Amino acid sequence: MHPPARPSSARALASLREPRTQPMKPSAMSKRKLKESSAESAECISQVQTVFRERFCHHCAAGKLFGMEQQYRHLLELLRRTTVHGESNSALIIGPRGSGKTALLNHVLKDLREMEQVTENLLEVHLNGLLQTNDKVALKEITRQLQLENVVGDKVFGSFAENLAFLLEALRKGNRTSSCPILFVLDEFDLFVHHKNQTLLYNLFDISQSAQTPVTVIGLTCRQDILELLEKRVKSRFSHRQIYLTNSFDFKQYIKIFQKQLSLPAEFPDESFAQKWNNNVQHLSEDKTVQDVLQNLFHHTKDLRSLHLLLMLAVSAVTVHHPLLTPADLQEASRQHRTDSKANIVHGLSVLEICLIIAMKHLNDVYDGEPFNFQMVYNEFQKFIQRKAHSMYNFEKPVVMKAFEHLLQLELVKPLERPSVRAQREYLLMKLLLDSSQIMDALQASAARAILCQVQGNIFPYPLFCNKTWEFGSRTALGTAPCV
Repeated sequence: MHPPARPSSARALASLREPRTQPMKPSAMSKRKLKESSAESAECISQVQTVFRERFCHHCAAGKLFGMEQQYRHLLELLRRTTVHGESNSALIIGPRGSGKTALLNHVLKDLREMEQVTENLLEVHLNGLLQTNDKVALKEITRQLQLENVVGDKVFGSFAENLAFLLEALRKGNRTSSCPILFVLDEFDLFVHHKNQTLLYNLFDISQSAQTPVTVIGLTCRQDILELLEKRVKSRFSHRQIYLTNSFDFKQYIKIFQKQLSLPAEFPDESFAQKWNNNVQHLSEDKTVQDVLQNLFHHTKDLRSLHLLLMLAVSAVTVHHPLLTPADLQEASRQHRTDSKANIVHGLSVLEICLIIAMKHLNDVYDGEPFNFQMVYNEFQKFIQRKAHSMYNFEKPVVMKAFEHLLQLELVKPLERPSVRAQREYLLMKLLLDSSQIMDALQASAARAILCQVQGNIFPYPLFCNKTWEFGSRTALGTAPCV
């Protein structure tokens, strides 16, 4: 008889008989789920960026107005009486740039179109003083937006008033209450004042005062003295309704505006991500670093467009792997927002052009900011060449003049008077548009040239070109190269 097997041997034999379990491998289903989740997250990030792009860049009427509820009610009631009762009106929306004039008008028009009484009962004509530079161009644009090109055809009119009256007559149907009202929106209203005889403004205001087609004229301007620019006959036909907008909110309200502008709407498709995003925005608004960034911008300008630009730069850093904003993102966006464009232009200038800028800076210090001309700059440059003849190439005068004209094209130098035919270019008075800090920052940041400046005394670069021995096989030659 064999001795009984030990328990350990029995377990070993049993383990040999049982099949070994292989390590689990990811199945095709799990891979598919992982791929679908990543696709969903990428689509969610894309929707987030779309929401904020429309909110910050396209002046859309989504969101909420801040600090202009009274002006909103006033303008809404004014346009409602035009569209419902056929009343003609005129008004001016006055406020600094970025105060929300266009946003206020867009909100009012959006809510007006949603009213049942106003549905398809309002024609809109939008003109801009930067685009419609004279009455002829403005009349063509009015004809195009009212879709009356076929009606006008090749007709010839004796005056602007006859042409405009014909357009409005073509839109008339029945009596005044049944005619379709027209809203004229004049952006950059102060530029229309400079049109010849103010004919466009006179005729629009005249129609709004007469018993013809119901017309409302809304002007948007940043000029506080706009009424003083109107002619007497135009001013007498204006209703003198003025809606003023001012950014009167304090920093606490500014923080709330930041939070509301950066929050996702309730109708966002992915509710869980929207909740997570909005909670993160709440934490950001309480963060000390973020508050410092916003306080710097608030003290610089209360313009909400500047805030929108800052937030747009921050949101552009959001990706699938970085789905939520951090204080570091807002700090980087603030750094990009404060970037000096003129200093960046100086970074790309040639050595000769930089020397000319430093010569102008020296002239400003010597003559206490008095204007200079090219001949004075060239003489100062020649003095430097005489002191540094061993390290600086002496450019000919036409070459230096070409570099000076390039600075003029870049708007780093500005002429104080319009050049005339008789005046010589060398003696036109100029003014440097760069200050000392911009010049010093640009030169110190230009690592490619390593140009160092002295703060006191004659501000000129150290040797820009050094002697160097060039080797060509067995031969050698002495030349110059930039000192880097």
